[in-house]
Amino acid sequence: MHAAVETSKPVAPKVDSSRYARAVEASKRIRWDIDRDVIRGRTLDFSRKFMPDGLSLVKRMPFLAPHEVRFMSQVQGRTYANMFRMIERYIAAKTVDLSKAYHFGDQVAFEALVRFTDEELKHQELMRRLEVMMAAGMPDGYVFKPDANKVARVVLASSTWAVLGLTLNIEIVTQAHYRSSIESDANASELWKDVFLFHWKEESQHAILDELEWRREDARLSPAARDAAVDDLIGLVAAVDATVGVQAAADADYFLQQMGRAYSAERAAQVRDGILKAYRWTYIVSGVQEPRFGEVITSLVTPAQMERIGKALAPIAEHVAN
Repeated sequence: MHAAVETSKPVAPKVDSSRYARAVEASKRIRWDIDRDVIRGRTLDFSRKFMPDGLSLVKRMPFLAPHEVRFMSQVQGRTYANMFRMIERYIAAKTVDLSKAYHFGDQVAFEALVRFTDEELKHQELMRRLEVMMAAGMPDGYVFKPDANKVARVVLASSTWAVLGLTLNIEIVTQAHYRSSIESDANASELWKDVFLFHWKEESQHAILDELEWRREDARLSPAARDAAVDDLIGLVAAVDATVGVQAAADADYFLQQMGRAYSAERAAQVRDGILKAYRWTYIVSGVQEPRFGEVITSLVTPAQMERIGKALAPIAEHVAN
């Protein structure tokens, strides 16, 4: 009886060491240092914008004066640093968990995931350093609402399949963010451009590992388990949306309080809606709409499951588009 139970267990798919080896090689080649390569002795120039217009969506608020546009980008930039510092906490914890599968197995895959974890910890430190710089140069009153540990616990309580799907989406968004950051803009902070550049360099490799691990996890699941995992993924997206909604409201309050002019109720509502749209675009929709994410997820789920996911995302995407 025991033997029959054992043979009925899902068998983990064979690991393609060559793909993990390429990730290790890339990690060694592109590795960067916070002080030597990114910050380079510079401080933030508060006469320039932080978040690029393609992410802040400030062009949708044409009533803002130039100094208000700049401050809006700085508020959003501060939240960007704090959001990724929070997100990368759960990603690092999950990657450590994934690496356990290789402790006594494929050491190349193990090294790839260990490097992945180390880089995510470095990214957390980079974002922490940016928060310190921004706190020193911006007016008091900014608050980052989410609790990083609570968010991590909520995410990690979901199925591994769903967590990997969310993680791939998040790390693919950095590619869209990098493209936005290199748009021609004479008023964009050069230091912030470098943050996007160097963050993208390593996250682009992490996305490869996310996909490998997601497909590996998917191969282990029964159809029923996968269907439940799809619901988990939908739930995680809803949780992310709720989180960015809370922070968007806090940032709108901070922006409106600091600008020193009385906005009409209509203009204040437009500011609030504009920041929410920007955050939904930055942290959810920009990744979902990347072709690579679509290709991966559609290869794993059934058309009916994809329809469920699409229906869950539709209100968020429609709000951003309008």
